[in-house]
Amino acid sequence: MKRLTLLVLFSMLMAPFSSVTLAGGVKVGTLFDNSGALKDWGPRQQNAAELAAQQMAAAGFTIEFFLEDSQTAAEPAKIAARKLIETDKVAVIIGSSSSGVIVPVAESVTCPENVLMMSPGATSPFITDLPEDKDKDFLFRTCPSDALQGAVLGRLAAGLYKTASVMYVNNAYGQGLADQFRRAFVKNGGTVYTMIPHGEAVATSYAADLRNAYARMYSTRPFRSGRSDVLCAFSYPEHAKVYIKEAIDIYNAKNFLFCDGTKSEELAAAVGPEKLEGMMGTAPGAPAGEASLKFNADYTAQFGELPTSPFIANTYDAMALIGLAVFAAETKGLEPTSKNIRDHLREVANPPGSFIGPGEFEKAFGELKAGKPINYEGASGSVDFDANGDVLAPIEIWRFHDGKIVTYRMEYFVEKE
Repeated sequence: MKRLTLLVLFSMLMAPFSSVTLAGGVKVGTLFDNSGALKDWGPRQQNAAELAAQQMAAAGFTIEFFLEDSQTAAEPAKIAARKLIETDKVAVIIGSSSSGVIVPVAESVTCPENVLMMSPGATSPFITDLPEDKDKDFLFRTCPSDALQGAVLGRLAAGLYKTASVMYVNNAYGQGLADQFRRAFVKNGGTVYTMIPHGEAVATSYAADLRNAYARMYSTRPFRSGRSDVLCAFSYPEHAKVYIKEAIDIYNAKNFLFCDGTKSEELAAAVGPEKLEGMMGTAPGAPAGEASLKFNADYTAQFGELPTSPFIANTYDAMALIGLAVFAAETKGLEPTSKNIRDHLREVANPPGSFIGPGEFEKAFGELKAGKPINYEGASGSVDFDANGDVLAPIEIWRFHDGKIVTYRMEYFVEKE
């Protein structure tokens, strides 16, 4: 087992299966997606978690990390989560960003074991009312539900196109987002011709799925001739790299609509930047402000650049909130158990209290020591947890330009469809 002190600067190239031991009492497991369909996201999110932990250590409070790879797949993730709980004895698990991982892990491992889990990027609406967490409150997330993103996607698409075909990854994330999108698109005057699921494992070809997508059959409606105006890619980057290229090569497809799961400059590079020029998508966003700018500067100073992939700031906030909740519990003489950490999350995240931004841990610890309330306002925005462990956040509308992802606008206070 690899041991490093927190004062060592962590690298994105750190072996994903090692554990990183930091001087301190609470054990935190991370279950990021370091391989599989979301392999580009995991190391970047691990960096964000470690940045928050390093800043807390500089303020005098340290954490012990145990790192596991979800492989962006349910079965390996359940095995890894059980190891974190039973062998490593962690009190909290942070990750994954795949709803297709988080839901089965919560259902079969963390909720039955009463272990706190916080996801920075699992956006499925199913998570809000997960039956296994009913009356337990051990499942939180620092990203908004796709009930919000789907509403924005549907309205955005209806303003650009009249008809749509949808390809989606067949898990809680893809199903939830596709359903929310369809509801909003139809409500705003659009017509969905096909909803085609594909497997979670990355395939070498999606030609058969694309053939179904362009067959224009939806539910029991009669066969429709012609082609939909846009192909919606509600999957992960490694899936979309394959089927977007095939859609272009086989069907001469011109129009695509993307989401947080396919918000990827690596996707544009794989397909050809000119093929996706101007194409738009959505993702949970962070409001422009002092907190966001501070985090962006800190991450860039530590790791050289801030990638455009989603949920990096949300991961930082998850780690920050766990640390603050542990500290709040310990100032009251409580052990850092899952239950005690859970019971202090809303206390440090929600109003009222002194404003605490990213990196302001010395101030936060001082306030908590003095018995004063704090209100952490995160790098990803306000992280006020509701009764279901959910947060609200703006939804970013973004587009591809010269192979890069640029923000087009933010949608605030979105009403759920």
